[in-house]
Amino acid sequence: MKRLLIKTLVAAAALAAFGSASALDIQERTIKFATQNPKGHPLVIGMEKFAEIVAAKSGGKIKVNMFPGGVLGGDAPNVSALQGGTLEMVSMNSGILASQVKEFAIYDFPFQFASGKEADFVVDGPFGKMMHAKLQDKGMVGLTYWELGFRNMTNSKRPINSVADMAGLKIRVIPNPINLDWVKALDANPTPMAFPEVYAALESKALDGQENPLSVILANKFSEVQKNLTLTNHQYNPQSVIISKKFWDKLSADEKKLIGDAAVEAGKYQRQVAREAAGTALDALKKAGMQVTELPPAEVDKLRDKMRPVIAKYAVSVGQETVQALQAELAKIRK
Repeated sequence: MKRLLIKTLVAAAALAAFGSASALDIQERTIKFATQNPKGHPLVIGMEKFAEIVAAKSGGKIKVNMFPGGVLGGDAPNVSALQGGTLEMVSMNSGILASQVKEFAIYDFPFQFASGKEADFVVDGPFGKMMHAKLQDKGMVGLTYWELGFRNMTNSKRPINSVADMAGLKIRVIPNPINLDWVKALDANPTPMAFPEVYAALESKALDGQENPLSVILANKFSEVQKNLTLTNHQYNPQSVIISKKFWDKLSADEKKLIGDAAVEAGKYQRQVAREAAGTALDALKKAGMQVTELPPAEVDKLRDKMRPVIAKYAVSVGQETVQALQAELAKIRK
């Protein structure tokens, strides 16, 4: 009897959910959603949660097809596809969008956020919304921000115990001017490269190293081709979840609200997963044979000093108004 009652309640809840979805202006639609990281990575887990929420809230009318692992190409082709309307959604490093809107370079400033909590406060507040609003003129709509995390360095040449040890290393960077410049400031050799090409370049020794959050290093099996991991936490990457404006403009108000709310709800879950994964990834990478070093505080200070001129240079190109707006938000939370 108890089991029958539970089944009845579940069926009633499902019927109520579908009924409410039926009452809304929701059409049969398919969303192609792409990202660079492979299945199992926190970003893809976030996409799966988003698809689940959208299916439930739309009564199964809106289907989300996921394309992880860069199978639809690198970030630049994905942006073009969004603008052309042949791809509906993408999750990507917010800083990459500087190629479309120069102010987005601020998200790649080294040592900007001290914690995920600080980053959340900035990107979820007026500053983050203001930045995403700038994308509309470029054919994209920013829905929310997810998390990639704090970046660390790996290489196949030698352990890095000091800033001087980075000199001469050929390091893959996100194709973005600020990333080229901060690697040059370390006397290393930056190599811009689309993410799907990185593993093969590391394996062939065309690259000495790369830098990414621990969860990315683990999920993409870089430990197979990189033996040295240095914990630098030199840069934090928020992920912009963006949708094609051509697709967005076809949606009803109900559909827009459903998709926007689902992206935010899935994002809360995705950040939790990402932060838990960062803690477990380090142990997993050690078990995979990576030699882990942590820069002493004095060397971290040297690293910051090397990067200050780069930050100052890009503060000018990004614009003081944008820099001051972000700093004002950080000042609020740091009180």
